[in-house]
Amino acid sequence: MKNKTKIGILYGGKSVEHKISIRSAKNVFHYIDKDLFEVTALGISEKGHWYVTDGVQSDIESGSPLQLALDRSQPTFVATNTGTPLPLDVVFPVLHGTDGEDGSVQGLLKAIHCPCVGSGVLGSSVAMSKTMTKKLLKESGVFINKFKIFQYEDKDSIRYEHLIQALGNEFIIKPANLGSSVGIVKVEKESELPAALEEGFKYDNTIIVEEFIHGRELECAILGNGANAKASLPGEIVLSDAYKFYTFEAKYLDKNAVSIKVPAAIDTKTATTIQEQALLAYHVLECQDFARVDVFLSDENKVYINEINSIPGFTDSSMFPALWKQHGLEFKGLITKIVGLTLERFKSENRLETEFGNELDG
Repeated sequence: MKNKTKIGILYGGKSVEHKISIRSAKNVFHYIDKDLFEVTALGISEKGHWYVTDGVQSDIESGSPLQLALDRSQPTFVATNTGTPLPLDVVFPVLHGTDGEDGSVQGLLKAIHCPCVGSGVLGSSVAMSKTMTKKLLKESGVFINKFKIFQYEDKDSIRYEHLIQALGNEFIIKPANLGSSVGIVKVEKESELPAALEEGFKYDNTIIVEEFIHGRELECAILGNGANAKASLPGEIVLSDAYKFYTFEAKYLDKNAVSIKVPAAIDTKTATTIQEQALLAYHVLECQDFARVDVFLSDENKVYINEINSIPGFTDSSMFPALWKQHGLEFKGLITKIVGLTLERFKSENRLETEFGNELDG
């Protein structure tokens, strides 16, 4: 019998999206094929401390503390209380937000030569940064809405009249490096601007102010690497009239806030345009293995790529697994496919030389 792949599911994190990560990781832990994988849960507390936990749980600090052993032959994670190394073949970060989805954890795993599911340091960091995402997508000709970028030191010089001249009468203010709609505010009149700026700068020293697109919100899922990457048919998030945009509350707290339509009720030409633009954005940002691309479809039927989520949600209400289910890929098979992509990519990357002999030797 073939040995099982030893996989660590990494969850939690020192982020405002800590609880969302736990919800996603519980699903991954539940659905992962136990006949193929030997699973270890690795939790990061809200204080940033690492633990081995008994399954995925909210009380991460009840687990066994972890430490990183920089052994010269094989750096690895070690359970502090026993001194026992964790024999991991691959780590699946199911982390959302700061210090988990932004390249930080990906860099740590790369440094110890451990295969890491999903985008690497570069893809994770640029996809996490809304400012870098917009700049790179604009430079590459991807369809995006208009935007302005401000630093915290600019706060007192931001003028409403300048924003409406550049972006229109309604706009959205977002922290530059955050997800799950945390810190996002829609501004429709001048009196709302000070509080919106306060909220955005509460979570980041950089904010992005974007043109508000009237229309529909769609999402497209990507699987694969290089020329083999494929885009799903888009799905639609239909938002209740009680909300002005897709807020944190609508995403996670109000069960009546949204309904999901998979596939979206759009014509074939528009669906193809969304798939093409989503794949282009995925490649421009150098994402790997999988991602979810968020899209606006205006009332004039124009497509705008909003942003890319390099570790999309895996909760019961998440769009990413639903988008692949329509193509016949159920949750268990989806996880197996993603991990397989990672291991194939890691094997390919290992062909690269890391030493260079030359006349400077000695």
